[in-house]
Amino acid sequence: MSAFDQMALTWDVVVIGAGPAGLAAATLTANAGLSTLVLDENAGVGGQIWRAITTTPVLSRPVLGADYWKGREVALACVASGAVHMAGATVWSLSSAREIAVSCGGRSRLLTARRVILATGAMERPFPIPGWTLPGVMTIGGAQTVLKASGLVPTGRVVLAGSGPLLWLYADQLLRAGGAIQAILDTTDRTARAAALRHGWAFARSPYLAKGLTLMARVHRKVRVIDGVTALAVEGPGKVDQVIYRRGSAHGERMLVDTLLLHQGVVPNVNLAMAAGIAHRWDEQQLCFVPCLSDADGSTSRDGIAIAGDSAGIAGAEAAVERGRIAGQAAARALGVDPSRLPDISSARRHLHRYERARAFLDAFYRPASTFRIPQGDTIVCRCEEVTAQNIVDAVAIGCHGPNQVKSFLRCGMGPCQGRMCSLTVTEVIAQARGLTPAEIGTFRLRPPVKPITVAELAAISALQDNATAANRN
Repeated sequence: MSAFDQMALTWDVVVIGAGPAGLAAATLTANAGLSTLVLDENAGVGGQIWRAITTTPVLSRPVLGADYWKGREVALACVASGAVHMAGATVWSLSSAREIAVSCGGRSRLLTARRVILATGAMERPFPIPGWTLPGVMTIGGAQTVLKASGLVPTGRVVLAGSGPLLWLYADQLLRAGGAIQAILDTTDRTARAAALRHGWAFARSPYLAKGLTLMARVHRKVRVIDGVTALAVEGPGKVDQVIYRRGSAHGERMLVDTLLLHQGVVPNVNLAMAAGIAHRWDEQQLCFVPCLSDADGSTSRDGIAIAGDSAGIAGAEAAVERGRIAGQAAARALGVDPSRLPDISSARRHLHRYERARAFLDAFYRPASTFRIPQGDTIVCRCEEVTAQNIVDAVAIGCHGPNQVKSFLRCGMGPCQGRMCSLTVTEVIAQARGLTPAEIGTFRLRPPVKPITVAELAAISALQDNATAANRN
């Protein structure tokens, strides 16, 4: 029998996600003597930001940077704590009773937990421009994943387009890894800079200012940066070979390209939380839906389920670690662990406040322009079902008032990604068409399974549960 078959059916704490927050939370609860299980889809720990931290072939530390290698210490601490990590595990359902449906190796089973900590992290914000589905167009996050996991960099004429800290970080990593960048098309909205200034003092006192300026200066010295870009499109016969961009009101310019990497920030990965019935709200600063947390411990509207890390709102890896420790401490206390067995994390809230204050500047400064968030015409919005922006506007014109009606009419959001790549865009396209706010429009109603699974995986649940129950009785 595999480890998955032998896995216990009940746990004190189940942490979903093995990124910075999940690792920190699991370390604390396991060290407190609680049976702790960490479930993650990836082959190793680290999440997106510390991807392949224990297995990366990129051994030259300067390539990925000091912030990346901080993850190794956090990962090793989790291993030493005794927390059980199940790799390649896809969680596709979470009920209000903390029953977790998980698939691994083509089989599924149901687990229960006294406490659940969701640490599903962040995902890249959709960047729907004409031609973005052509081969040769990727997200910067996807390209960074390939670098971390396999040590690979794109070749030929490589262009980066968009805005946000990750764009500059990846550009620096790519150059350090021996890659070349033909140009960076910077879409940062100049009009947003004034709004960011009111958060300038908090940002200036954070570690991000000097780090960010140094990194950007290194990239500027080596790469042609074209700023003030207000429109983007991609063309090519079967794959990308040109990017068309416009600065202000000027005519469009063309640039030959083999690989175009897009990025305009990250947003919380909330599909599982929404499917679990956790209340969410529209965050106008981060332009996305975030969970409604009832306290500073990450508690949600579902009893015994907490959310930590960037899935609670984007704040970065350092903040995610602190949020994980806070959520882990709260879970341990709720389960009756003697306070003397718990570490002193009084500094966690202080550090977290500092990181979150600094984040307000980044959210304002790198706020994506509506031009790049709300596509027009034949630009594809839902990649899975090939639904265009005009399709959605036409559906609204005949009476579709929200995302769920559009889903019924167009199958938008019903593909393999279950709306992860289009939900924000769908909401904002409908909001603009109806003259309402995204908060008034809402988002897709999500139900399990939140990830694609096979009939065989469902059928395996009863057999595995019966075998496990018999084994536990013996």
